Amino acid sequence: MERLTTAMTPAPRYRRRRSGRWIGVLLLFIVSALATAWWAWNLPNSQHISPEYRSVQHPIMTDGKWTQAQALGEGDGLQIPLDVGQKLMGDGILYEKSSDSIILTTESRVLHFKIGELDGTMNRKPFNLQFAAQSKDGTLYLPLAPLEQLFGIQAETDPSTGIVTLLMPDQAIQRAEIPKDSKKGAKLRQGPDKHEPIVADLAPGTALRLWGESEGWYRAQSASGDIGYVSPKDAVLLTVEKVPSAATEKSEPFVAWKAVGQRINLTWEAVYDVNPKPANIGKLAGVNVVSPTWFELVDGKGNIRSKADASYSQWYRDKGVQVWGLFGNGFEPERTHLALASYESRQRMIQQMLAYAKTFRLQGINLDFENVKTEDKDELVQFVRELTPLAHEQNLVVSIDVTPKSGSEYWSAFLDRARLGQSVDFMMLMAYDEHWATSPTAGSVSSLGWTEESVTRILEEDGVPARKLILGMPLYTRIWTEKPDGKGGVKVSSKTMSMPAVRDLLAKKKLTPTLSAEDGQHYVEFQDGDTTQKIWIEDERSLQARIELAKKYELAGVATWSRYFASPDIWEVMDHTLQSRP
Repeated sequence: MERLTTAMTPAPRYRRRRSGRWIGVLLLFIVSALATAWWAWNLPNSQHISPEYRSVQHPIMTDGKWTQAQALGEGDGLQIPLDVGQKLMGDGILYEKSSDSIILTTESRVLHFKIGELDGTMNRKPFNLQFAAQSKDGTLYLPLAPLEQLFGIQAETDPSTGIVTLLMPDQAIQRAEIPKDSKKGAKLRQGPDKHEPIVADLAPGTALRLWGESEGWYRAQSASGDIGYVSPKDAVLLTVEKVPSAATEKSEPFVAWKAVGQRINLTWEAVYDVNPKPANIGKLAGVNVVSPTWFELVDGKGNIRSKADASYSQWYRDKGVQVWGLFGNGFEPERTHLALASYESRQRMIQQMLAYAKTFRLQGINLDFENVKTEDKDELVQFVRELTPLAHEQNLVVSIDVTPKSGSEYWSAFLDRARLGQSVDFMMLMAYDEHWATSPTAGSVSSLGWTEESVTRILEEDGVPARKLILGMPLYTRIWTEKPDGKGGVKVSSKTMSMPAVRDLLAKKKLTPTLSAEDGQHYVEFQDGDTTQKIWIEDERSLQARIELAKKYELAGVATWSRYFASPDIWEVMDHTLQSRP
């Protein structure tokens, strides 16, 4: 037994020595493989590729990116796809399918031309294009020349690559270059990483435009128009390039309100059948604009009915009060839809309004389109864009009435306040009818909190400048009747009341209103048989509170609906409040 034990003991020691040697070899192999892989991974990618955009003749670049589109033509005959132009200029470029025409609009000009034709009109005057818009393979192409003239768009075409770069007026772009003393130059890569393939080799001294930064790399465009990424260590920053502004006309820019430092105090004059005689109205202290409801759309072709009175206009002008004729759509959605649908019918409305303005020597046009289909939102914006430049040529102020924002389809949702605010000179916020005539519950026509919220939403959500916003205030109220319906509830009805009518009622019934701090106005209620009567009163207290709101937010002024409902003394109160300093 001893000999057997002795003979067997060396075997385990031999196996352990052999196993350790193999483990060492394996570890050495793994380390070597990892080192090789690490070395290989750290080598920059040397593969060159031809970008997808090089497969087309004139790829279009904007903001250092390929638009996935290409241009047609060369030099002055260069044309770009309609959708590229629209992405750059938004509402400034419209294609109207029904008439196969293009309408370009700026603050001062309206250019109209048809696809395939060289004859057009600029602000109603004949205008000739050197190259016509065309349709090719289902894509509409616009001549670049009028886009340069109206919008200041600039195009650079590299003769070697054919790449077209579009630059916008006033655009600020960082310039850079590959250092002239660089020994190897640099690589323009497809992505922000050295392992990305190479788009182009950049020689020392190559000029670059930088369009941003991603993952520590510059998003760059070379002088040839190629786009890609460059490592910051391979480029030096130069100056910031400023693209020239769009060419401006030599004439003085239009100034909507020439009474610098003076707030607008407008009142609407509701004209139903016969114009009132201004001499019988009495003095409207502080009022510097009147807006009579003179003009109304009568059909889908864009024809307008007028109730204008030359003597009314003359009387106020002689008093130094401006007259802004109101043009309304008659609250007819179908009629409005047809009239807004085409360039022809929109122009018919515009030409008539401009002719009426000239005939009756108006200083402004006030648009009051209500009860409009939501689908006509864009068409209303386009109508305003086409009207404003032509109105400005006649020194006419353009304003539009809007409701507070709500979910109502026909009374609020159709109003794109942000886009309208870019075109009009003033926007009247009709901050009334919080509780409308057929409201299921009684309440204020315009409580102070609701009014302030209506103002701030348009300023903050829609970005309408305070200098353009005018706060519309009611001069009327409603007396609400709540009557038991026999089922445990109440039936609510209302009747509109003027300021003098409310005063007479309070005196007759010897009622003493209380101040509702929540609503910012006086309130009274009383019993009349089995009914409860409620009135949220419009008086000097409620108007003063809203005027202070207008001053708080530095609005352009106030407007009142309508002059007919006012008590004679309210104008002095309003004027004093408007002129007083905080």
